[in-house]
This record gives sequence, C-alpha cells and structure tokens, in this order.
Amino acid sequence: MSEKRFDEELKIVDAAKKGDAKAQKLIYERYAPVMMSVCWRYVGDKETAKDMLQDGFIKLFSKLNMYAGTGAFAGWVRRVFVTTCLEYLRQKSALKMSNPIDDVGYNIQHQEVSVIDKISADELMDLIADMPDNFRTVFNLYVIEGYSHAEIADLIGITEVNSRTIFLRARKFLQHAIELLQDNEKRNLQSGT
Repeated sequence: MSEKRFDEELKIVDAAKKGDAKAQKLIYERYAPVMMSVCWRYVGDKETAKDMLQDGFIKLFSKLNMYAGTGAFAGWVRRVFVTTCLEYLRQKSALKMSNPIDDVGYNIQHQEVSVIDKISADELMDLIADMPDNFRTVFNLYVIEGYSHAEIADLIGITEVNSRTIFLRARKFLQHAIELLQDNEKRNLQSGT
C-alpha cells in the first residue's frame, strides 16, 4: 500500500474512532465483501456467514480504539473477523476432536494431473464449505491465513499435534471430495448429460 493511501486510511479510521458515521460506512463498504468471504470460509454456510459479518463489524467498531495505526488496517480487520468466527465455532463446540485419523477411510491414489487444476474456484469454495467445522477451520488458518500449527493450537485451544492431524484429515477430505466431483463430471460426460 502506498504511503498516501495508508495516510488516507488512517484519517478514515481516526474519524471512525470519533464516531463519524460516514467514515464507518466507508470502512464497511471497503471491507464487507472480503470479510464476507472470510466468514463464509470459516463457518461454511452463507446465512451464518452473514451473521458473523454483522458480529465482526460490531466488534470492529467497538474495538476500533485498539488499532494503533502501526500496521496495515486490512490485516487488523481480518484478524478481528477470523477471531469472531473462531469464537462462534468454539461456542458451538465445532472445534472439538472427533474420530482418530485412521477412521477417515479415504484411499486416495496418486494422479498424474492435479485434480485441483480441473475445478473452478467456486467449486473449491463449496467443497471447503462442506468440510466438517474443525477441518475447515484448521485448513483455513493454515493454508489461507498462513498461521503455523503452533499458532493454530494457541488460537483454538488444541495441541500442535492435533492441529497437524486435523490439517492432514482436512486435506484428505478435500482430495476425496474433489475426486468425487471429478468422477461425477466424467459420468455426466459419458452419459451425455
């Protein structure tokens, strides 16, 4: 971000801290679309994601004075929304461990072409949304947000080993789901539908 844009954003944030409704509206309009997709990635359904978006903005505006202006505001906003989603998932006990990794039962064979290259971004987002909550949460934190397994463990109250195990499960789950999607597409092409 350019220094000029950073300064402009700081002015908007400062005005919003003082209760300026226009500045708050600008922040909302600038960040709502991106934060909606963040919320959806964590909670897995659009209606709950809308609720998380609202909760996140309430939290953001109530804690705006905590933003010191030293780092990127966008990063701070993202952290508020990720934390909001994690709190929601913790409250509904979605982050508890379930079956041991041996129970996953996916037999995934090596393929020549990456299956991920053959699906659209929307299809991939739908598959991620269909993951169990704990898989989706760790997957998002590790792959998309870039947290380490130690950081994930601290964030959601599990061990680092559990974070790694859940991530491996999530990856296998996603690989299996992608293969099923491809198999369905092949069958549809073969049957002419």
